Amino acid sequence: MLIAFETNVLKWPGMNEAFLFSFILSTAGALLVLPYAKRRPKGTPTSWGEAMLASVYVFGLMFVAFGIVPDKFIAHADAELGWNKNLIIYGPGDIFKPQALGGNFPFTMSYEAVRDIVVVVIHVWYFGLLIFLWSVWQKRGDGTPSKELATSSFGRPLVKKS
Repeated sequence: MLIAFETNVLKWPGMNEAFLFSFILSTAGALLVLPYAKRRPKGTPTSWGEAMLASVYVFGLMFVAFGIVPDKFIAHADAELGWNKNLIIYGPGDIFKPQALGGNFPFTMSYEAVRDIVVVVIHVWYFGLLIFLWSVWQKRGDGTPSKELATSSFGRPLVKKS
């Protein structure tokens, strides 16, 4: 018996290149802030051009993260996976079969609800990533010990006598 198996990963059912590309692009683009935060000292003045470039970069990333990524997943779930309100989740062994249809589960759960839960998880991922990056940016340079010697009230460095 010959079993046909698709070896091209991009042709597998459920594979959506637009969603995966936008998800990876936005997450990696946001994480590019980490090396920049390590190089930029706290209190460095920002020029007008730097501020504009950074604002366009952040706006673009947030547009992709909160606009394109969830939209691509919703389009993928609706069109390619066929998750809609008519498909009821029964689960393995009918453990999620709703009471309205003779099961034991207390409410009816459709695949559309699962789609919406996944979209909420995507948003939570990006909110958490933003909060993490804001925290790293605000705390940059705080943990490094100062290499300057303490000075006396006369302005001379304090040195221990041996």
